[in-house]
Amino acid sequence: MFLFFVISGQAFTQSSAMKYQHFPPPAHLQEYIHAIWTLELPADSQSSCSLRTFAEGMPGLIFQQVDNGSLYQNDQPLHDLFLYGPATTHARLHATGDLHITGIFLRPNALKTVFGLNAGLLADTCMDASELAVREHHSLPEQLVNCRSSTDRIGLLASWIKVQADKNHERRDNMIQYAVSAIAGSKGNVALKGLQIELQLSERTFERKFKEYIGISPKLFSRICRFQSSLQQLRANDFSKLSDIAFDHEYADQSHFIRTFKEFAGFSPLQYQQQPGGLIENLSTLLK
Repeated sequence: MFLFFVISGQAFTQSSAMKYQHFPPPAHLQEYIHAIWTLELPADSQSSCSLRTFAEGMPGLIFQQVDNGSLYQNDQPLHDLFLYGPATTHARLHATGDLHITGIFLRPNALKTVFGLNAGLLADTCMDASELAVREHHSLPEQLVNCRSSTDRIGLLASWIKVQADKNHERRDNMIQYAVSAIAGSKGNVALKGLQIELQLSERTFERKFKEYIGISPKLFSRICRFQSSLQQLRANDFSKLSDIAFDHEYADQSHFIRTFKEFAGFSPLQYQQQPGGLIENLSTLLK
């Protein structure tokens, strides 16, 4: 049984035939969408395609054309159209066939505010999103298959998200949104106790509401934000030595930083820098 799928932060061993693009969200959906991306993978490049995922605090929506290929995790194919929750660890996936993927990085609270789902039930896993469309007598999956271009598919998915968001607008929680912004803005180093007091919530209520809207605890979300920020600094080569990154992100020391990086990425910072092939930018980082 697969656990989760997140496109962010992954290293691709890729051929020149692979085509990856990303796009900003429509202005009227920036509250719910962080970024949109597409990936085209011709069948003759499947033998060289390897995808590694990192811990990420964002959910997302994926549509894949599966007539000629599919994405797999733990040797099981992923759904044609699926929603995934926040990932708390790393994983590896592989692709087969002539594959076309359209994905949307959602904002951290979008599973609840857009789709009315308890995000805690989707942490490190995913669900068949076509089930939501079918229940509403919506022909979204069929329309996506019949789209003539990636632009058409993006437009169709964006329209569906807008309809869902309008329907579930009352589920928005401004306090949780404020907490998410404070944690992300501090690169995961805000004092959670102080934030809880500022919001006038008990510790138990704060954690329960955060898990319901974001999918994981405030502490784990903070740790992942700090990891993602350190990853961004590492990728930008904005340091002289690893201890600089550890210091900038308030890790106890360099060893603490390396242990955390291994926990969330699956390898050390040095191994990350030595990855072969092209490196897809981590578009979904909360700290951009």
